[in-house]
Amino acid sequence: MKRIFLFLATNLAVMIVLGISMNVLGVGRYLTANGMDLGQLLIFSAIIGFTGSFISLLISKWMAKQSTGARVIDPNRPANAREAWLVNTVHQLADRAGIGRPEVAIYDGAPNAFATGASKNNSLVAVSTGLLQSMTEEEVAAVLGHEVAHIANGDMVTLTLIQGIVNTFVIFLARVVGYFIDKAVLKNENGVGMGYYATVLVCELLFGLLASIIVAWFSRQREFRADAGSAKLMGAREPMIRALARLGGVDAGELPKTFEAAGISGGRSLGALFASHPPIEDRIRALQQR
Repeated sequence: MKRIFLFLATNLAVMIVLGISMNVLGVGRYLTANGMDLGQLLIFSAIIGFTGSFISLLISKWMAKQSTGARVIDPNRPANAREAWLVNTVHQLADRAGIGRPEVAIYDGAPNAFATGASKNNSLVAVSTGLLQSMTEEEVAAVLGHEVAHIANGDMVTLTLIQGIVNTFVIFLARVVGYFIDKAVLKNENGVGMGYYATVLVCELLFGLLASIIVAWFSRQREFRADAGSAKLMGAREPMIRALARLGGVDAGELPKTFEAAGISGGRSLGALFASHPPIEDRIRALQQR
């Protein structure tokens, strides 16, 4: 419940701030007496679409810690030998990848892990207690290598840009279709009526659903790259293959939806088109063929 509240509160705050700012600046005035100003609408859509994505990226570490209850390990004062090993392993992998050393955190939950952060030098790698308890150290190291590879590949920033682009087109097309329905179909001649707002709402839901398929496809491709990155950092593919096989035999813990695409194992999906991660067997096969 807490993580859902944080997600909704963040999005609501972004919308309120953007709405006030755009009214003050006059950027959102794409509806004129002569019709719809497509140039102004595109600017409006891009500001909404990209700003929301980048704000989510900038606060991603904070959101991850709050929504999972992750506890960051003090690298200078780990609580025990296992925590010391975890921090040292992540730092060694980060050094090999040529990125800044991420914060390392542990959270309670079923087997899973994720990486997040605004840049390669400002990131977080978190693992669940379930993953630490169910895998050998070599397998855990391979999973950590997978997450470090995500950071080194710039996957968080890439997906943020992709999300910003699809958000822009969802907002833009929904309003164009809404204006057309309101004027051409419902024959409204006085500004815009309820038909416009209702159509925009429905189209945003439908177009947003289609957009999520695009984002999910990109997410699946980056999983294969991160698996390969783990094999490179580890110097062998077998540890990652064994880690994936073990994940395939357990009930991998579902991450909050905001961070699911950054996890080692995606949550349950309504269908393959919307899955943030490829099937485990496909990932193992891809590694075996390298």
